[in-house]
Amino acid sequence: MKKIAVIGSGSWGCALAIHAANLGNEVKIWSFSEEEAEIINKEKKCKFLPNVKIPNNIKCSTSLEEVLKGTDIILHVTPSKFVRETIKKYKNYITNQILAVCSKGFESDTLYTLSEIVDEELPNVKYGIFSGPSHAEEVSIKIPTAIVIASKNEEVLHTIQDTFMNENLRIYTSTDVKGVELGAALKNIIAFCAGIAVEQKLGDNTLAALITRGLREIAKLGVAMGANKETFYGLTGLGDLIVTCLSEHSRNRRAGRCIGRGLSLEETKKEIGMTIESVDNIDVAHALAIKYNVEMPIVNAVYDVLYNNLKPADAVIKLMTREKKCE
Repeated sequence: MKKIAVIGSGSWGCALAIHAANLGNEVKIWSFSEEEAEIINKEKKCKFLPNVKIPNNIKCSTSLEEVLKGTDIILHVTPSKFVRETIKKYKNYITNQILAVCSKGFESDTLYTLSEIVDEELPNVKYGIFSGPSHAEEVSIKIPTAIVIASKNEEVLHTIQDTFMNENLRIYTSTDVKGVELGAALKNIIAFCAGIAVEQKLGDNTLAALITRGLREIAKLGVAMGANKETFYGLTGLGDLIVTCLSEHSRNRRAGRCIGRGLSLEETKKEIGMTIESVDNIDVAHALAIKYNVEMPIVNAVYDVLYNNLKPADAVIKLMTREKKCE
């Protein structure tokens, strides 16, 4: 049995907490919200997973010190834009715990990946990136799922694998930290585009092209940033891309559908009601493409839809009438 701290009480944080608790571990969740902590502790529910019961061996607190004290493993599951500020709040409570970053995205001000934030804020901590095609709605009810822990540290790889793997959650290991986190962050943008395509009444052919060419863009940028190309054809690249583009569980796809229906960005955020990582990171991906001199026409097109008033229908024409190329 391990003592596990889950930093973040959203749907993915609660799903991982439920999984860990079902394996017999002692789990504490940190929430920034007294209301969410109250719902978890008293009603044994997560507001984002209304049909799931929280096990009795899960407690929730708004005190980081209380949640982290005496723990063996930390699962960091906040939205990407809050990763640095949250780490700053709890870094003094870290002793020898293993940290697994379960968030997906970038830091917009610096264009940093999440591992770069950890390297800067917690230079001596043993950490990994925990990611893959894993909807919280399904993990929380024991639907078979496969994900990846990526780390340069062997102890991290084997501890996370040994602690969380069972017949419902299969965990693979990888040493390509950059590739795993980039696949996880960038696929949200392609899923956002998939949602727009659905609302534009485009077909299966279009979605197949979007996923395939989107994966190509992700891999090109990833390799330019130091990742291994093969990683993007695994669970955190192709796998995560498929599940996020095709499932209505995906808030990124649902957000794209809102834009495709003609809603504004603010109206979209209000309707989804949770963090939309794709919206938070489209400008980052656009900036990274420029920084690394990588051609990313899909990213550029959706950037123009959000920020330069390009109509979705015109974005499709723009993409389809680009200069002739060899695949």
